[in-house]
Order: sequence, then structure tokens, then C-alpha cells
Amino acid sequence: GTCLGTYLSAMNQTTEKPILQRDHRTLRGTIAYLSHKPDRYLQERGREYFHMDVHSDGKRTITAHCEIDDRPSVMRDITYSVDEHWLPMDCFVRITVGDRFMGSGWFKFHPGHTECETFTAPEGRISQRMEHRSPPLRTFQHHAIACDAWHLRLFDRAKGPGVQGIDEFLLSSPDHRGATGPMLFRIGVHIEYVGEERVTVKAGSFDALHFRYGSAPGLPQEHPPYDVWCTSDGDYLFLKGNVAGYMQTYYELVELVR
Repeated sequence: GTCLGTYLSAMNQTTEKPILQRDHRTLRGTIAYLSHKPDRYLQERGREYFHMDVHSDGKRTITAHCEIDDRPSVMRDITYSVDEHWLPMDCFVRITVGDRFMGSGWFKFHPGHTECETFTAPEGRISQRMEHRSPPLRTFQHHAIACDAWHLRLFDRAKGPGVQGIDEFLLSSPDHRGATGPMLFRIGVHIEYVGEERVTVKAGSFDALHFRYGSAPGLPQEHPPYDVWCTSDGDYLFLKGNVAGYMQTYYELVELVR
């Protein structure tokens, strides 16, 4: 009896799992929204705080709080999840414009279609279903700057520098600042791969990939060229970005905690 009790006690000690579990890794950071206009050069015009969790099965979720101070001000909160292949799973977006509620919406991504349930101040309650042209949907744009770099994984760098297109690119808003909706909108996007660079931002120095967003067929207003630098470590972490044309804005990662 004593030997059996000792054996069972030893088995319990070896099979019992620790009380605490932390199988994911986390990245937290801050992106500064700055101006590149001559009369406002490097003046702060907003900010973004993000939190990313990368789970042990490869799935990842980001939450981001975004603030644009330029009148009319925009405040956005998003929660967005992708699977182990970076394919969209679900997303929540809530926005205020001019410090007034504009809308909130939930997006669910299925193999062949995307659905959206939203309520906006101008339109009221809306339900949408959009069939995918080329299933599965490969990416979704909810206007958090941190995720502007996530789309760049779709560029096939094995083909070298040049321009490639994403035929189906769903948005939560076609507005350049994401200040409408949130509702489903479909466009295409052309991306240019410029090359590898070593980049230093306020958050540190990183091995980076340099891309440029070009034309976006389907947008109501043409978006100016947008250069983005992201990490080359497979996380596609946004480092800095520069929008030309009438916008003349600049974004920089100023804080990072891993």
C-alpha cells in the first residue's frame, strides 16, 4: 500500500500542469502621427497605441486605439484577428468623427464571403454580405496604421523588386482617414517592393523591408503614393511610413515593448 501511494503521488507530480499558462508572445507599441507639410513639419497630428498577441498556433490578434487630431478629429478602436496563415477571421471597428459617434461594426470572414453587422449615425442599422471574387479573402483594411504593414506579406519577394497587385482588398471605409462607416467596401491595390534597408526610428534600429503603395482601383478619390517600412523578421511590424501628395503625412514607431 505504501509503495502504491508513493507511485501515485510521483505520477501526480509529473503530470500536473503549472498553474500559470503563457504560450503566446506579445508586442506593444506606439506610432506617432506627424505632418510633413512645410508649415507643420514634424508637428504631431495624432497617435496610435497597439497591442498584438501571437498565439502558439500561429493565430494573432491586434487591438489598436487610433487618434487623428486634424479637424474633424477621428478616434478609432479596432480588434482584428487573423489565422495561422494571416487570413482574416473577424474584426470590430468603432469610430467617432468630430468627437461624435459615427458608427460601430463587426466583420466576420468566411471562406467564400464576408458579413458585416453595423450601426452608423447617418445610415442606422445595416447588414451586409459580400461574396469574395477570389476566395479566400487574403487581407482586410480597418485603417489602423500598425496593420498597413500586414498587407505587405502578400507581395512575392522571390520575384524581386517591382509592382504586384492585390485584386481583392476589403475596407471598413473608403475614406482616406477611415472616417466613414464602418461598412464593407472593395478595391484593388498595387504594391511596389523597393528593397531591404536598415532603418532607425525612435523605437530602435531594425532590418527592414521597404514597400510603396501605388494606385488603388475602386477608391472614390485616388490615394497618394504611400511608402512603408516594416520589419523583415516575419512579423511585418510597422516601422515608419510617408504619404505624399495632398496628405503629406508621416508615421513613426516611437515605442516598442516585446
